[in-house]
Amino acid sequence: MTTIPNTVSGALLLSLIDFILSFVIISGIGVVLAALPLVNRFAKIDEEKLRRGGH
Repeated sequence: MTTIPNTVSGALLLSLIDFILSFVIISGIGVVLAALPLVNRFAKIDEEKLRRGGH
């Protein structure tokens, strides 16, 4: 495994990797948030049952 050098070019490389990974993480969060309405369609919750205390 190659290590990142402790120089300015190493710091720039690490910043570039961090920048790319932040987009990956943000995109993953976006996919999860976009999937929530689809999950809601398939998992209908009976409001009346919740009010009566049923599980």
